[in-house]
Amino acid sequence: MNLKFYKERTWYFYLVLCGLFCFQLSSGAQSEHINTSLNGKWRYIVDPYENGHYNYRYEAFDQMDEVPRSAYFMDDKPEHKTDGLEYNFDTSQTILVPGDWNTQVEKLFYYEGTLWYRRKFSYNKKQQSNRVFLKFGAVNYHAEVYLNGKKLGEHVGGFTPFSFEITNQLQAVNSLIVKVNNNRKRDAVPTVNTDWFNYGGITRSVTLEEVAQTYIKDYTFKLEGDNTIAGTIVLDGHQKKNQNVTIEIPELKPIKTITTDAKGVAAFEFKVKKLQKWSPENPKLYRVSIYTNEDKATDNIGFKTITTDGPDILLNGESIFLRGISIHAESPLKGGGRIHTKEDARILLQWAKELNCNYVRLAHYPHSEDMVQLADEMGLMVWSEIPVYWTITWGNPGTHKNAMNQLTEMVTRDKNRASIIIWSVANETPPGAARNKFLADLTKRVKELDNTRLVSAAMEKHRDKTDCDLQIVEDVFADITDIVAFNEYVGWYDGLPEYCDQVRWKIPYNKPVVISEFGGGALQGFHGDALTRWSEEYQEDMYVRSLRMLEKIPQLRGMTPWILADFRSPRRMLPVIQDGWNRKGLIGETGVKKKAFWVLKNYYDKKQEQYKITR
Repeated sequence: MNLKFYKERTWYFYLVLCGLFCFQLSSGAQSEHINTSLNGKWRYIVDPYENGHYNYRYEAFDQMDEVPRSAYFMDDKPEHKTDGLEYNFDTSQTILVPGDWNTQVEKLFYYEGTLWYRRKFSYNKKQQSNRVFLKFGAVNYHAEVYLNGKKLGEHVGGFTPFSFEITNQLQAVNSLIVKVNNNRKRDAVPTVNTDWFNYGGITRSVTLEEVAQTYIKDYTFKLEGDNTIAGTIVLDGHQKKNQNVTIEIPELKPIKTITTDAKGVAAFEFKVKKLQKWSPENPKLYRVSIYTNEDKATDNIGFKTITTDGPDILLNGESIFLRGISIHAESPLKGGGRIHTKEDARILLQWAKELNCNYVRLAHYPHSEDMVQLADEMGLMVWSEIPVYWTITWGNPGTHKNAMNQLTEMVTRDKNRASIIIWSVANETPPGAARNKFLADLTKRVKELDNTRLVSAAMEKHRDKTDCDLQIVEDVFADITDIVAFNEYVGWYDGLPEYCDQVRWKIPYNKPVVISEFGGGALQGFHGDALTRWSEEYQEDMYVRSLRMLEKIPQLRGMTPWILADFRSPRRMLPVIQDGWNRKGLIGETGVKKKAFWVLKNYYDKKQEQYKITR
């Protein structure tokens, strides 16, 4: 073969390969979802009387055939000097999204009511056939969303995501208006009475998501047995039927192609070799890619199993002790405010790691995606909860529907997060027929959505009527939960710390017991003897005695004391000591650790060694 022929043939094959490559790109037209942030400065109008939504007869503007200019969602403004229009977003003040209004605007600190947000934006689709969705990470509490004067819809619930398709509503310049109301209501979830701050606003990110005409809407991955990965892929669009979907996990080598049914759903199951299971000691996440002819989605997913065996909790088949702490989604080191950055979430979880935790309870509502994704990466198991809190209206159908929806949105968002091991459906709710049925319905629903995790709720204990030293945990709801979890405040609300030494327990369940809350308040930097309430020494002594007391429970397999850090609560108004803060944190509002922090860390260090020895 002469050199000239060799060069010509090599060049020919190069052109053929390039052509094939280009053909593959053009025919497949694969593209990942394109996200465009709408975060930043938004205009706002405070509207305590809801003048922008109702006329003086209390008739809603968005229910009228002809909507007047005075409706705020029309985004009009005075046109001339005689114009009597009484609002103007263009000259209104700005506020940052995401974020609560309480900590951004001093005069709105305790404001509960309606605030209107407006954001103008332009958007050009990358491909004409693509679809566009408007997505909200969370809005507290009731959001009504309008685009270019038309109502897209509304959402109730302050801690879960929602979205609207806006493909056909987009214009050259768009006016997005969100009416946000955070009024507490008796029939809401949570109800009017809680022990945390009612931060109002668009508290998590707002994005535009552009997707293919037929796109990957949802996916579920789970580990079955020791080495079988199973789940479903869901497509949405005109071409969702009989579409090939490819799943690729490069580190595990499998490439699996499946086909959707008439509803756009494809189930899969395949075995893998040498799977590294996710655990706190080895929080292994695999890069998972999903492809169709039009679309591509990627995620970092860990694989693990969580089960129970009598009183034991088994992670990947091995008995574990949950060394935990409860956490509120409140910004650390900033004087309060709802968390809205990954950096703030990392600070809280890093504090938990410094405590030698392998587990956190994210109370009392679903925390941000950043929080659970970081827990995946950092190796922290998670209890995730909906705000069915204290005494809601158990017999109200609307309340029931609301709770069901918040539960569904929580599980749907986080079902692929390896860190989550427990779905919690309630906190400190009073037993009774209506409540029992309500919680049973939630439990049934969560098991339908996800049968791979444990279900529980934070229940309560009570004293025996004839033996004041005997503490009893007995709740009919515990019969259907996987874990018996309860809150106890012996030494704080129930006697002094020394009473812990006398307590005996009666917990008639052959199930794991997890103490979902215990603790007491201390003002960081305030010192006294062990009987001086609010001193660090009182809290320290109570932790020493409480841990000794709880060790008497034979089924004890974990705990999440209340709470990692001090947080704001309008219930807590003792001057000088509380001043609007719940002081039960192990870390003060400025980030300084209290003495009890080290008591709990020492206990967890010993527990870690104990479980290493027993394995």
